Amino acid sequence: MTTRPSPASHRILTESVEMTVADGSRMGGFLARPAGPGRFPGVVVAMELFGVSAHVRDVCERLAADGYVALAPDLYHRDAPMIELPHDAAGRERGFELLHRMTRDHALADVRAAVDHLRTRGCARVGMAGLSVGGHVAYLAATRLDLAAVIVAYGGWIPGTDIPLGRPEPTLALTPGITGRVLVLVGAEDHVVPPDHRRAIADALRAAAVRHEIAEYPGVGHGFLCDRRDTFDAAAAGDAWRRVRELLAAELAEHGSKHGSDEGPVRSR
Repeated sequence: MTTRPSPASHRILTESVEMTVADGSRMGGFLARPAGPGRFPGVVVAMELFGVSAHVRDVCERLAADGYVALAPDLYHRDAPMIELPHDAAGRERGFELLHRMTRDHALADVRAAVDHLRTRGCARVGMAGLSVGGHVAYLAATRLDLAAVIVAYGGWIPGTDIPLGRPEPTLALTPGITGRVLVLVGAEDHVVPPDHRRAIADALRAAAVRHEIAEYPGVGHGFLCDRRDTFDAAAAGDAWRRVRELLAAELAEHGSKHGSDEGPVRSR
């Protein structure tokens, strides 16, 4: 376990954890939490293609500094436990190999185990944030699990069946099962989430009367929250983090809002 000062209001603790999944497998993860006493809401952080990377750990630490217990489960634990892939062509190739072994049932079981772990730590309310592939996992989990708030950051392949997570029917078809509030963050130039996918997601959320907001950033591509890549966009990332904070504060507080309005799509920069 390590401790570090935070520029926000909470000093934080970080540690590696292990959980038992319903299928009997053991899953590792990275957890960051406020160092002080008290009960805090929880956030499951679904990793991007590259695993529980330094960027994913940074996201957990940032959430912990804001007063949440943030847990990033290792969704590759069955095939390559705690692998951390480089942000290059070789890393993407290996990531796609692992992604195509990740079934819908496995992903849901892993998220359930992470939610259960947070509840054992006293988190009365739990939300979820997902990055890229993790955004798809977060959207999927929102359709099946009791998650008060879900952030889908440039989640790919949600309307299709290209990857096992989207089978047998597209994850988008499960939208009516969502009970929490959803925030979708996406760049207008995102090649992984093209315009027709963005429109389909917006239409499905609206048709299912899901409380949601879609923030689309003009001129911005995929992965804009990661300052370790050339796709990082400081202005879009700053606005996105503001929206994340507002959503979590509204929905995960002890008496979080249950009846927020459907704000619909928002075009931001």
